[in-house]
Amino acid sequence: MPLIGPSAPLRRCGPCGRIVLLLLSGLVITTLDIGGASAQPAPAGRHEVRDPIAAHIAKAAQRFGIPEHWIVAVMRVESAGNTRAVSSAGAQGLMQVMPATWEDLRIRHRLGSDPFDPRDNILAGAAYLREMYDRYGTIPAMLAAYNAGPDRYDEHLATGLPLPAETRAYVDLLAPALGATLPSPGAPAVPSPPPDWREAPLFVPRSVDRRTVADRAIVKQTDGASASMPVQRDTEDHSHPKAIFVAQDDTGGEP
Repeated sequence: MPLIGPSAPLRRCGPCGRIVLLLLSGLVITTLDIGGASAQPAPAGRHEVRDPIAAHIAKAAQRFGIPEHWIVAVMRVESAGNTRAVSSAGAQGLMQVMPATWEDLRIRHRLGSDPFDPRDNILAGAAYLREMYDRYGTIPAMLAAYNAGPDRYDEHLATGLPLPAETRAYVDLLAPALGATLPSPGAPAVPSPPPDWREAPLFVPRSVDRRTVADRAIVKQTDGASASMPVQRDTEDHSHPKAIFVAQDDTGGEP
């Protein structure tokens, strides 16, 4: 399934003052409080106020199969929790989604028309994080593509040109905080390559290759003796593989 087409980066490669400030201040992303989740229970008789942003984060994490703290960490670095944030390049809202990317995500995920709506903006950012993870397969690559845009990251992979300094600082800041938890097993993951027709059982491998594989599997101990249970060698003659069709009786009878 093709991923997002817009070439505009999700988060512009411009001044990286916020990232540098976060690095210098020693911010530990993993300790961020998600809507007071770590707070003590409210005293009896007092109504507990639920943070709506935390509820949106939980729903987005469940919908797209990513950890909640991924969304929290990215949101804090992108917008510092400002729902009306707009970057110099035009990225919008809590997750700093570029307008072209927002339009694509809004249509595909049936979001509302307001890119600054906290619920829809968080859903869009979470969807994009998941797509970048599925596309590139690692957390650092996901973050780099989220920050610089997939086209810019593809160019980096193809040519070896370095990513912008802001993107490198962005990845260095966030990757350690996000790396402990992978997407849930039930969510779509990176697709496995199609099966190779050459691996079909129709073709019988040569006996010499089979013996070579067995030889390599024998574990040798330091004293020169073989392991207690070495891999058994295959002594069967495969020089004439069995026919896959049943030969017809010369008398013309049924096979």
